[in-house]
Formats: sequence, structure tokens, C-alpha cells
Amino acid sequence: MAGPNRILVWDGALRLFHWSTVFLVAAMWWTAENGIMDWHKRMGMILLGLISFRLVWGLLGPRTARFTSWKIGPGAILGYLKGLTGGAHKPSFGHNPVGTLSVIAMLLALCVQVGTGLFSVDVDGLESGPLASLVSFEAGRQAAEIHETAFNLLVILIGLHIVAIVTYLVFFKDNLVRPMVTGRRASEDFEGGETLADSKLSWPRLAIALAVAVAVMWAVFNGG
Repeated sequence: MAGPNRILVWDGALRLFHWSTVFLVAAMWWTAENGIMDWHKRMGMILLGLISFRLVWGLLGPRTARFTSWKIGPGAILGYLKGLTGGAHKPSFGHNPVGTLSVIAMLLALCVQVGTGLFSVDVDGLESGPLASLVSFEAGRQAAEIHETAFNLLVILIGLHIVAIVTYLVFFKDNLVRPMVTGRRASEDFEGGETLADSKLSWPRLAIALAVAVAVMWAVFNGG
């Protein structure tokens, strides 16, 4: 059990979303490369559910999961970068402004990736997404092309994310991976005002988010 000097920053649901997405993106790349399309589509449906969950969790989840906690204004970003270049790094209770931009970019790329996959059709028309029957063959092919391009963009974003993690670890001695595993950081890292309740998981809200995710998956599965 965590000691009294450590506080919860990332709730369990958010951490499960994060690592499940990491696994699914890697597994979906592998299945696509090896032509295992049945499993590729199954995992795509799960990823659709995860993204749906994250979008709802951004409205209902604890403080660090909510979109309203994101500080992405020009002033916040420039101020944070100025502090970094001056060597004045202070861990953020949640995502810092630059990290927030990275999260937004990857979420958008994932949405495009999964969304186009639902309508994609291969060259021979033998493999298609669950909603491909709702669009023309030409539109399905265009979705497939965007699907491939979006994945390349996603790989670039993931690479930049990893570089940033290594940079923070090497230059600022700030391990960003450990809190995403344990959920906690040392309380002395923060200026004060943050408590365990700020990131505590709410089971009723979790049930709502899960219900929405399952409903989206069910609708897509039965919509083709």
C-alpha cells in the first residue's frame, strides 16, 4: 500500500485505458501485417469501445482525466516551455500543457484510425470494416487509404511521445512511466492543494462510461 507521502494522480480506469490502447495498437499492426484480419477487426472493435470510454471519461472521470483540466492556451504552453528551457521543471498534477497537446493529437489520430477502419474496403473487396456496407466501394477504398496514412501519423506521434518520456527522465529526472503504472506520485512533487479525492475513481460514473462504450460497440456491430 502506498505511503502517506504519495498521492493518487491517475485513476485505475485511465491507466487501464492507456495500457490497453498501447497493447491493441501494437497487436493490430501485427495482425494487419500478417493478414490476420478477423482478429484485426475484433481488436478494432475493442479499441472503438476504449476510445468511446475515454471520451465519456473525459467528461465524467476524476480531475486528471477530465478535458476541463487540460491547460492548452498559448499562455500556458509558452510559460511551460519557458520554464523548461530555463531548467525550472515542476511535475504537473496530471498532464502538463505540452503533454496535453500530445494526448489530444494521439486521441484524434486514434479516432481517425478507428473511424476509417469501420468503413474500409480492401482492393479486392474481400475484407471490409463492419460499416463498409453503408458506403460505396470507392468511399470504402478512400477510407482504407486514410486508414493507412493515419496509422503512419500515429506511429510518428507515438515516437515523439516516447522521445519526450526519455527526455524528461534523462534531463529532468522525472519518471513519467511509473505514475502511469502505479497511479501515484510523491506529494512533495506538487505545490499543494491536491488530494487523494482529486483523482479517486467514482464507480457510478465508471458504470455510465462503460455502458456508453458497450452501447457504441453494439451499435456498430449491428449496424453493418
